Amino acid sequence: MDFKLPDIGEGVHEGEIVKWLVKTGDTLQADQPMVEVMTDKATVEIPSPVAGTVSELLANEGQTVEVGKVIIKIAEVGKTASSKPVEKVEAKVAKPATSSVPSKPAERVVEAVVETAGQSEEPLPYNILATPATRKLARDLGVDLRTVKGTGLQGRVTKMDVQLAHEGHEAAVPRSSHASVAAVPASASRATVPAIARGALQVVPLKGVRKKIAESMSFSKHTAAHFTYVEEVDMSAVVKLRAAAQEEAQKRGVKLTYLPFIIKALIPALMEFPYLNSSLDDEKQEIILKGDYNIGVATDTPNGLMVPVVKGADRKSLWELATEIQLLSEKARTGKIALEDMKGGTFTVTNAGSIGGVLATPVINHPEVAILGVNAIRKRPVVKNDQIVIGDVMFLSMSVDHRVVDGADAARFMNRLIYFLSEPSRLVFA
Repeated sequence: MDFKLPDIGEGVHEGEIVKWLVKTGDTLQADQPMVEVMTDKATVEIPSPVAGTVSELLANEGQTVEVGKVIIKIAEVGKTASSKPVEKVEAKVAKPATSSVPSKPAERVVEAVVETAGQSEEPLPYNILATPATRKLARDLGVDLRTVKGTGLQGRVTKMDVQLAHEGHEAAVPRSSHASVAAVPASASRATVPAIARGALQVVPLKGVRKKIAESMSFSKHTAAHFTYVEEVDMSAVVKLRAAAQEEAQKRGVKLTYLPFIIKALIPALMEFPYLNSSLDDEKQEIILKGDYNIGVATDTPNGLMVPVVKGADRKSLWELATEIQLLSEKARTGKIALEDMKGGTFTVTNAGSIGGVLATPVINHPEVAILGVNAIRKRPVVKNDQIVIGDVMFLSMSVDHRVVDGADAARFMNRLIYFLSEPSRLVFA
């Protein structure tokens, strides 16, 4: 059969072959990961829909391939190598879900793989939608899929659902992607690059996560009309509040950073200034104001910058925010985050404060219209009640798309944010 690069996500027309996990002549099992493909800052691991032998690899690592192009030929078990198209495999979609089965190629392939896997394991109803990789994980962890509530597309059970069920937790964030993210090879990590010898040159291919970051940043800078607004805030009250909560944080096993406090203060400010929580549809020339508050948290990882999204931040407590930020950040750093967890953001926070720096001019995470740069908190003289005292001062750097938001509104929004950060007790009445 000819396996074509599937439509991995909304708006994805091509993908980069990051790493082949098989080679010509290898024996494949249905569900076995074959290739890592980069799209939207994430490396998606694509499994084989059938059992067989690898006849030929038709794309090279580092090559960008359009959706629908054949990337591998597989000689199926019991059949001679042929050019049987993947559509024949797609036709094996489980019948009970025909009324709601998605029409996208990747989703049809996944359903076909589900049916194939179901024939080789303990019988399970076909209306339990799960990829073979998810089913294998469930078997390995001893989780009965019949007891797991799926949060994926059309109720599909995801790997995260299984992991949470194994840990005795209930999934907190709805997800609609079957895709999981694999780590970029360690050789591509900036952290593993040795010092360059004097007088030497080293050429590093622009590919994988770094290539996607470059494309995304360039597109944003050439599309959005950036301007950056900077203001300072006395964080002394937040610093004291966080210090007072550290004992409770240790009991809960949560790393309490300043980000949950900042997100908490962002929510009422965004509610008052909805244009900051919007996006611009360049094709339709429409501004889309959003009633959901999904806050992206830019995360520095060994494989490059990633932006996990805290969904429904307005409905979460401080502890829930801290827990989710910690979980998503760790998954991003280890390359285990789901593609869906990096989608749907309405506003982004980028935090370089733990590293240092007074201020920055962050690049907007398109199609959002604003991004808040959080910088280091440092002891500085501040004036309180006409007296000079020492305060914990932080500079906030916010880049905004001037096509959507005027400078005056950005300043008013920042003032409102500072109003809550300077005295967090005001959030009780927000």
